[in-house]
Amino acid sequence: MYSSSSVVKEFQLNIFRGKMKALIIDGYVDEPACFGVPPYISPYIRYLAGAMREQGIPIQDIFYSAIDSIRLKPKDHEKIIREADLVVIIAGMTVPGKYLRSTPISLQELHILSRTATGKVILGGPIRLGFSSEGGKKASSLSGIENAYCCGADVEAFVYDMLKDGKLENPVNLADRFRSVQEIGRWAEKGAFIIRQHPDYPNVMCELETYRGCGRRKHCSFCTEPFYGGPDHRPVDDVIAEVQGLYEEGARYFRIGRQPDLLSYQSKDKGGDLPVPDPMAIESLYRGIRAVAPGMQVLHMDNANPATIAAFPEESEAILSTIVRYHTSGDVAAMGMESADPEVIRRNGLKVSADEMFDAIGLVNKIGGRRGDNGMPELLPGLNFVHGLMGETKETFRLNHDFLKKVLDSGLLLRRINIRQVMAFQGTPMFGNDAAVEKHKKEFLRYKENVRKDIDLPMLRKVVPAGTILRNVLLEVNDRNTTFGRQMGSYPLLVGVPAKQGIGYYTDVTVIDHGFRSVTAIPYPLDINNAGLELLQRVPGIGKTMAAKIFRGRPYKDTQELMGKTGINPDILKYIEL
Repeated sequence: MYSSSSVVKEFQLNIFRGKMKALIIDGYVDEPACFGVPPYISPYIRYLAGAMREQGIPIQDIFYSAIDSIRLKPKDHEKIIREADLVVIIAGMTVPGKYLRSTPISLQELHILSRTATGKVILGGPIRLGFSSEGGKKASSLSGIENAYCCGADVEAFVYDMLKDGKLENPVNLADRFRSVQEIGRWAEKGAFIIRQHPDYPNVMCELETYRGCGRRKHCSFCTEPFYGGPDHRPVDDVIAEVQGLYEEGARYFRIGRQPDLLSYQSKDKGGDLPVPDPMAIESLYRGIRAVAPGMQVLHMDNANPATIAAFPEESEAILSTIVRYHTSGDVAAMGMESADPEVIRRNGLKVSADEMFDAIGLVNKIGGRRGDNGMPELLPGLNFVHGLMGETKETFRLNHDFLKKVLDSGLLLRRINIRQVMAFQGTPMFGNDAAVEKHKKEFLRYKENVRKDIDLPMLRKVVPAGTILRNVLLEVNDRNTTFGRQMGSYPLLVGVPAKQGIGYYTDVTVIDHGFRSVTAIPYPLDINNAGLELLQRVPGIGKTMAAKIFRGRPYKDTQELMGKTGINPDILKYIEL
């Protein structure tokens, strides 16, 4: 594992050698079609490292620091930042969320870092579109960051152009440009080495890009994906080669997440509102990934456009079947419904009607609803709702709630329901038209609470009933007497273990209770001779009286002695060990 201190020591050695040094600071990104908050690492980081390497900077002179590492040991990193010839900060949130143990970079931190650096400072990523710390607020233009140049296009292409003949060009003399798929085909593979410097390595989820740019003729009013231009699909072989490079560097966790609609990868534009999907291309992609990374632990997806499913149900069914054949269980197809209100749909150019969305949910459940090896269903839908859109009224909240109640009552499953307020970016139709955000703030908060109580809780009880065994939960955070963890994956379920456990370890757990968006679980199987009384009481079917009886009679040499002394129900034995 590449620790923060080892990065510092190696950097100091290279200062002594007098080499050019480049530092990539990961301020984290969160976009509708790209995620880069730990344990994820975004493609931008890897492209950038590969571009630097291709322009002649050796691997040992390219350094990576996550903003969390800098916060943890600011003094150790101060010298690195001061001595680097080039500091590149990747950041930007266009759909801010809630994070378990990481927080994206703040505007204040950007100012501090840029003032600390003495070399050239470049800002890149979705932050080029503006900065906001939360949904419901307009993104402000980024200005006044001392000693820093903010790229107006792709930072990896900009930095590549800066590095000429072993020297750094003045950024003000360069033009912003977008990279080509041919360039990132090279840079993604060359930059795979950088994951070893991630503080979570080897438990790093590598976000993979298949294409960017939305193929719809008409775009949603708030969407920033059109800023990347038309769809720009990567060759299947390039994505496979990237996975192979990452796998050889120790990566075992992957998500095909950087695209607005995985079902439309390598789709054909035949003049309609949506391109026609190509099931064979996705078959080749998944089969190829599996071939070059046979020991991978996770292969998940992210975005799926419900409009594609509605328009092309046969092709979509074939693609979803391919995904379930090659992926790992616990997968989520995140689908943007945004609203069930017909007027909001019309005014904002949204993708599907409520009926079309319901059918899309049904198809994903049909293909992916069965329970998989890790305890979660194979593949479930995740729904995204956006509030504050044009045409929203108080009636909108009722329509959305009623739609979700219909899904729940039908027996269909949803992995998660994401409810947020719109963040308006300059250049989108929503910019200057988001008055409904403040107008309906109270209604929004009331509605969100009702969805959590009326929909999320009973839905979660269906997705992971009490007694479900979840495999390979990574324990991440201690909070007093509770340890929180998640499975590695796409939108992993938050698991709270009511005991202090070691951090950074994988464990299996038994689900015993449910919150609105998380579950309580105990280690599986539970070591009955050493577990605390509180954990014994939480084993399904034991209760306080039996737990106290078991506790007083310890230790037990085998299950026969346990049953003989306590009269415990044999059905409980599946949750414990001796």
